[in-house]
Amino acid sequence: MRTSARTLIIIVGAVFTLLVLGGGNAGRLDAKEKASQISSNDPTVRLYNLLDSKYNGKLDDFFLLADVVNDSKNPGQPQQHVLRVEYNKDRAFGKLNLHVRTVAQLSPEQLKTYSPKQIYDFAESDSAKFTKTDPGPFGKPGDVYFEPFSDGGAMGTVPVTPEVQAQYERFVTQHLLPALEKKAAGGNGS
Repeated sequence: MRTSARTLIIIVGAVFTLLVLGGGNAGRLDAKEKASQISSNDPTVRLYNLLDSKYNGKLDDFFLLADVVNDSKNPGQPQQHVLRVEYNKDRAFGKLNLHVRTVAQLSPEQLKTYSPKQIYDFAESDSAKFTKTDPGPFGKPGDVYFEPFSDGGAMGTVPVTPEVQAQYERFVTQHLLPALEKKAAGGNGS
């Protein structure tokens, strides 16, 4: 009987302590407050707003050519990033998927001959993939970054570094948003 009374007192004390220290809904309130503090100029906020208003909250397989970068393994040999974008506002996880493939820099003739989708398919495997759930800087809970473990190998999750965050932001602000805004305005799009 004494053991039961002590156990009951410990349990009641623990519950009381949790309530007093804010263990109840405090975490959920903090999350809502933090979500409201995201700037309206955040690239993901701008992208989500554009996709929700002009694309009815859904974008399937949008392809575009992105930046030209130097190949880190073969200095002096430029490479082109090709992006494939998928978005669905109704997904709870991974609303935005940004696939990146890399090909040798294309000649002007190749750029005229092939569509971004054909170039993307030619590359065969992703060199990176960004999965974004909620607005804010890349790397928040619900965001996942993938890279292949070896050339042409299987993709796996990799920690988000400042370089990965900068790359995500560059793809969104310099390539994706301008292409989608142009397409929404009736311009040429992929």
